[in-house]
Amino acid sequence: MNLIQQDRARLWHPYAAASPDLPLWEVEAADGVRLRLRDQDGIRHDVVDAMSSWWSVIHGYRNPVLDAAAKRQLESFSHVMFGGLTHAPAVELAERLVDLAPSAPGRPGLERVFLADSGSVAVEVALKLAVQFQTASGHPQRQRFLSIRGGYHGDTFAAMGVCDPVDGMHSAFPGLLGGNVFAPRPPAASSATPEIVQAWAAELGDIAAEHSGELAAIIAEPVLQGAGGMHAYPAECLTAMREVADAHGLLLIFDEIATGFGRTGELFAADHGGVVPDIMCVGKALTGGYLTLAAVLCTGDVAETVSNGEAGALLHGPTFMGNPLACAVANASLGIIGDGGWRADVARIGAGLVSGLAPALDLEAVREVRTIGAVGVIELHDAVDVTAVTTAAIRHGVWVRPFRNLVYTMPPYVSTAADVEQITAGMTAAVAEVHERDRAPFGAAV
Repeated sequence: MNLIQQDRARLWHPYAAASPDLPLWEVEAADGVRLRLRDQDGIRHDVVDAMSSWWSVIHGYRNPVLDAAAKRQLESFSHVMFGGLTHAPAVELAERLVDLAPSAPGRPGLERVFLADSGSVAVEVALKLAVQFQTASGHPQRQRFLSIRGGYHGDTFAAMGVCDPVDGMHSAFPGLLGGNVFAPRPPAASSATPEIVQAWAAELGDIAAEHSGELAAIIAEPVLQGAGGMHAYPAECLTAMREVADAHGLLLIFDEIATGFGRTGELFAADHGGVVPDIMCVGKALTGGYLTLAAVLCTGDVAETVSNGEAGALLHGPTFMGNPLACAVANASLGIIGDGGWRADVARIGAGLVSGLAPALDLEAVREVRTIGAVGVIELHDAVDVTAVTTAAIRHGVWVRPFRNLVYTMPPYVSTAADVEQITAGMTAAVAEVHERDRAPFGAAV
């Protein structure tokens, strides 16, 4: 029995049946932007990772700076509880995050940090924090959230409750997800006019006004909705969210778990609009993909109000909160970010994605191609044949993980121009091979 057969007998993979028929590939090694895979027939494949391991490995695999940080911390201690204890990696990380956080003249900054285990947990903490803030402010009836259609915020229960109510998992857990309020998805960045944005903002304001007495906060993924459809929207919508939240006494929560640390072309997606939220969640790329870690940042007013409330504390405390090993690697990752080279990297990758994915528009199966920062998306008219496209892309030396009707990429920032060219060519060829089967081969003369 080989490793993949053993896996099928014991492991359960994300969004899959316990013993799926879908193919699996064993990772034998990872270095830089490349994965060495072995398929179930024992055949090896050397591929470029177009996914950054679900958007987290921004500095590449086996990064010497991150490796060294992990080794140094292991020589001291790998974990201690965070209740009643502290340590240098956590304090340094908090300082770094506060220094990097979005800021704007005349607006309170994000100055308090709660360290969580994962992105979903960070969202749970943010939602708890908002409800506790409203209760401590004399509004205990404010228990619901105004979320945005098309959003995705995680798979734990409160986080699922603010995901899109149709495309999310609400129907599978009807008795367990809170009845939140949803505004329409913001208009697409590629086609929105000022008038369209204003109309969307007005509708957001009307919904907030109707439900303001029961709402604690607005929550959104700024500028780019990730797992909900890779939907990019205008930064002016962030300004509208800020104004609506302020007008109705709501907190504004930005979920930057997928967008944070440069992915959209600004350090945080909120920076596209110069908007500062009251609460911000970060994760994924925080440790460069080495270890699971997330953080919730909030303003001093939010922290002080909750602390002075009846509970006297934020009611959350993960066992592995502030894990020193994860914090040490996160500090090393943010040190690389702090050097500023990411901006040129993202711009270079973005330009390569624009040019490299343009030929996909010639395919009849393709509805749209769009990019933002170091994100490239091929949207099909119909659902992607995930298994076939994934397998075809591997034959072209690229690892992708499509979903719904999207074949997309978020390459590591260390990807070269040649890597990006291979990614875009492989994505386009895979879509052509699988979804243009009854037509002339992609690139053939007709």
